[in-house]
Formats: sequence, structure tokens, C-alpha cells
Amino acid sequence: MRWCRSEDGPGFNDARQIDRQTLLDYAAHLRHLVERSDLAIATAQNRLSSVNRTMAALRGDQYVKVPSPSKALGTQRITVRTTNPQGQDHEHVMRIVEALREQHPRAAAIAQLARATGMRLREAILADLPRLKREAEHYDKINIQDGTKGGRGGATAPRWITVDDHIREALRYAEQVSPDGSRNFLAPNESYLDFQREIVRPARDILHTHNLKGFHELRAAYACERYEQITHHLAPINGGRCRRLDPRLDREARLQISYELGHGRIDVVSAYIGGRV
Repeated sequence: MRWCRSEDGPGFNDARQIDRQTLLDYAAHLRHLVERSDLAIATAQNRLSSVNRTMAALRGDQYVKVPSPSKALGTQRITVRTTNPQGQDHEHVMRIVEALREQHPRAAAIAQLARATGMRLREAILADLPRLKREAEHYDKINIQDGTKGGRGGATAPRWITVDDHIREALRYAEQVSPDGSRNFLAPNESYLDFQREIVRPARDILHTHNLKGFHELRAAYACERYEQITHHLAPINGGRCRRLDPRLDREARLQISYELGHGRIDVVSAYIGGRV
């Protein structure tokens, strides 16, 4: 596993060093990625299953394995948010952005984009900024296409977001800090993994000092805000009761938010805004 040799892993270069605790640590790593919305639950479960098969083939026995990938990940394929998303207050987010600008301006731009558009971290890093700027100017909408997951009918499925002042400001600043010769936030000679290690990781420390668990919270905050804009009710996780008052409107909002977040299933929205209460 590449993880074993990475900075996040134990630093093993020999598969014979892998024991059951190593696999449990890897499961914890995958669970963290799922919680950050950087990895789909199904993908994490598949990776653990693949590891089990690989270890069985290498060892010729079943002694070193993760007994239940789903239990090891500590989550089911559909989760329901039970805590209010951090980053719902735009002033709070802008304070975080200002703190990031001093040390990691590209991370600051990504935080702005994530909160304004609901982009995943990878989508924000790889966003085609000149195209988005052009679409915003001509259509007052942007189509999120770069760095997306492929599970919603293919990664090229349309995903148009109506532009507001927050998005325009985020795109303006993104253009300023995008490296020369690049259409996104990666410099021409910079890999995605380099960016994760040198920019995203230290930026997360700054997020934590300002009471934000991670960039994924900004995506959930966007979803809650969109629910309120569409229904004129608070999101369920914030105490809203639209589902009881108008189930049809609640469903319409969830369908729209599912589309804007790039999900193909309405039930996934509960992980961002709360269940249907």
C-alpha cells in the first residue's frame, strides 16, 4: 500500500511488517477521509476489501485482515448529520480567510470557493478559474466540472451554480493568487500531492485554531444556506421543521442541493443538512 510508505502511514517498505494493527490504522485513515468528504464510503469499503484479499494472497492465511470493513469505518453508506456545520457565519469564514491569506493565500482562496459554491476540496484546487470567470460574466452561473467524482452519471454531468456576490469575490481573489501559467491553484511544476502536503496540511492547522474542523465543513455550511434560501426555513440540523410543514418543498430543496453538490442521490444530502425531521 502506498499509504504504508507515506508520511501518514507507518513508513513500512516491506509487506511482512504489516500486522492487524496496521490495517486498523489504515481503516482509521480512510474513515478520516470519508468524514472530510474527500472519499466516498463505498470507495473506502472497497479499498479495505482489496487489502484483505491482497494480505490473504501474500500470507496464504486469514490471520491479518480487517474483519468487517463497514464496522471498521464506523459508518454506514448513508449518514445523517447530527452536529451543526461550522462556518455557516460568513463573518467567521472571512476571519479564517484573512488568517490564511497571511501564510497560505491559495488555501484562503480555496476556503472562499468552498464556502461560496459548495465545492469539494479537490474540486476547488483543480477548478478551471478562467472558465469559471467567463461563465460567471456571461451566464451569471458557473458549471463545476474539474476534480469531480465520477459516480453521478460521469464526471462531466452538468452542475450549474447561480453566481452571487460571494462567488464573484471568491473568483476575483482566486484569479489573483493562481500561479503564473496555471488555470487552477497548482503551479505548472507542482503535483496535487505536493499541494496537499505543503499547502493544505498546514492550512488545516490554521482552520483548527479558528474553530473549523476542515474544508468539508464549508461544503455543509453552503448546503444549509441553500436549504434556507430555497425553503425559507432553517436547515433541519439548525432546528428547521420544513419537512413537517411542507414535505414537497423539503424534497425539492434536497433534490436541488443534491444536484449542486454533485451527488446523484437525494438521501446523501442528510449528511450535510440533517435528516428529514
